Amino acid sequence: MSRGQRDALLLGEWACLGILAAGPAHGYDVAARLKPGGDIGRVWSLSRALTYRALDQLTGRGYVEPVGVEPGLAGGERTILAPTPAGRAQLRRWLAEPVLHLRDLRSELVLKLVLCGVCQVDTAPLVAAQRAHAEDMAAALEAQMATDPADVVVLWRHEAAQAALRFLDHLPAAQGR
Repeated sequence: MSRGQRDALLLGEWACLGILAAGPAHGYDVAARLKPGGDIGRVWSLSRALTYRALDQLTGRGYVEPVGVEPGLAGGERTILAPTPAGRAQLRRWLAEPVLHLRDLRSELVLKLVLCGVCQVDTAPLVAAQRAHAEDMAAALEAQMATDPADVVVLWRHEAAQAALRFLDHLPAAQGR
């Protein structure tokens, strides 16, 4: 496994890091936001157990750290977590990177856009980078369609790329162009 693969976070870990970047919280609150009906969970949901595992992974990597405790509702204490400077830097970098594969736009790109909103990060750089990448993909797929118009996989990807471009053009960050 390469260093890049070891350092790569899962989408659930990015979601947890983004929630904490918006403000320190304890695991129970993070898990509540990641439920299917939560503001982040409607895009990427995690069970409570997977949320706590993601938080443990982020802590182990040095991206999140305890910053306090508060009493729990059923007794005991809840640990308040917040991103470290390294965690904030990783999140900022990830939020600016375009999604590379068409198949990941629905999950990863929409999660990035929602987290940008939660963290009050300008989406314009992400939208511009994603649009440029989508244009490149669409052009390559257009060329492939010219050589084999009956290839259903290429046709599907071409249509997905066109839909991605339309979606990106409808985003508020695209309106200033």
